[in-house]
Amino acid sequence: MVQIIKAQEISLPQLSQTFGLERTDDDEFFPEWQDDLPKLNDWEKQILDEVKGNYLHLSQYPMLEAIVKMVVLSPLLRIAGFYRPPFYLVSEKEVQISTEDEGTIVRGRIDVLICKPEFWIIVIEAKRAEYSLKMGIPQALAYMLAHPDPEKPAFGFVTNGTEFIFIKLTKQNTPQYDFSNEFSLLNRGNDLYAVASILKHLAQLIS
Repeated sequence: MVQIIKAQEISLPQLSQTFGLERTDDDEFFPEWQDDLPKLNDWEKQILDEVKGNYLHLSQYPMLEAIVKMVVLSPLLRIAGFYRPPFYLVSEKEVQISTEDEGTIVRGRIDVLICKPEFWIIVIEAKRAEYSLKMGIPQALAYMLAHPDPEKPAFGFVTNGTEFIFIKLTKQNTPQYDFSNEFSLLNRGNDLYAVASILKHLAQLIS
């Protein structure tokens, strides 16, 4: 009998047991969030300062997923260059992964999928402001496992509007993943500078 699991209900232990997914302890596995990051110009920093101010104001009230996308994700993707060629965006993309014997199937819809022809780049999973990132990470990893090119890494980005984390996944041999540091709008300064710079770097690597 086929077992169907909703992606939003999947857990890290389930992904490990069902698909052999492992977190690597190799410090060199995910350099893309740290090395050769582009600098932001004054206009970009001004926009990100406004984003932080707007979000901190609005977060005093209930914020649904759609508000997180509009207030935080949209300007970040614009600064990173994901609205320009060769990229295009897909929202609410239905994704399915299954075990080799198709005994277990995981289904769900990606919030935002950034694509380049013939190549999936980055999965963005946005959650309501009061949700922990831990709720979005297994879901994002499940979607990343559906990356159609096993020879290339998949990158994920999970945010609840306040916190942000990047994920890298490779599928060669044993599927492996690792995280960046966690960034937060509650920290001093503006962590959106680092988040935007990492997104820019990923766009440059692909394009």
